[in-house]
This record gives sequence, structure tokens and C-alpha cells, in this order.
Amino acid sequence: MENIEAVLDVLTSSHRLGLAVARETGSTTPAAQWRALSVLHNHGPLRLGALAAACRVTQPGITRLVRGMTVAGLVEKHPDPSDARAVVIRITDAGRAARADWIETVRTVLAPRFADLTDDEWAAVLTTAALLEARTADVTIGAE
Repeated sequence: MENIEAVLDVLTSSHRLGLAVARETGSTTPAAQWRALSVLHNHGPLRLGALAAACRVTQPGITRLVRGMTVAGLVEKHPDPSDARAVVIRITDAGRAARADWIETVRTVLAPRFADLTDDEWAAVLTTAALLEARTADVTIGAE
């Protein structure tokens, strides 16, 4: 199992890449906002608890985050069709556009860091990405 350290290194490096992008762009937007928008974009409307779990944020934390994103027009709250007492959070067109802009910013900032990779190094990156995708395909979003 000592090879598992390499997977931990990927996880740590992934976090550092996010920090590098935030620092290089001067972004003060919480990473949880981009996670929330991506989760909603990829998986559709979710109740607050499910969104909190998917973003690894506390219930009070997601409530504050969603409040700010609602004010900014990035998400909307709607009654849950299966439970009138609850709400679901939906991404708006403005939220989709903000997410797309951020992804393009990330691409632009990261491109120079990887511009000098060889074909073999790119093949290793692509293989790693495919392995990580395959090994996490069973992780579900939306369960509270």
C-alpha cells in the first residue's frame, strides 16, 4: 500500500493548483462556491443538505454560501416538488456563465505551468486523470 502515497500526493498537488490559480488571479471567491456551482451544473438542483455534503461544507456554511450566491444571481431557491417545506438550489444562467468564465481562467493560468510537458508526460497526466475518474465513478452526489 505504499504506492497509495502517490495518490495522496495527487490530492495534495490538486489543492496546491487551486491555491496557485487563486493567488495568480487575485481571486477571493471561496473554492466552495466553484464546487457548488460545478455540482449544481453537473448534477442538477439539490437540497441544501445534499449540496453541503457534496461540497464538504457545514449546513450553516452552505446556507451562508447559498445566500451570497443567491444575492449575486448565481443560484435560485425553489420549492422542493417532493417536500413543500424544503427548497432546492438551482444554478442560474449567470451561475453557469460565471463557472465557465472561471474554468477558462483556470485553463489560462495553468497552461504555462504545463506548456513544456513532453508527449510522454502528457500521456501520464491523461492516464492519471482516467484512472482517477474510473476509481471515483461510484461516488454519488445528492444523497443527504
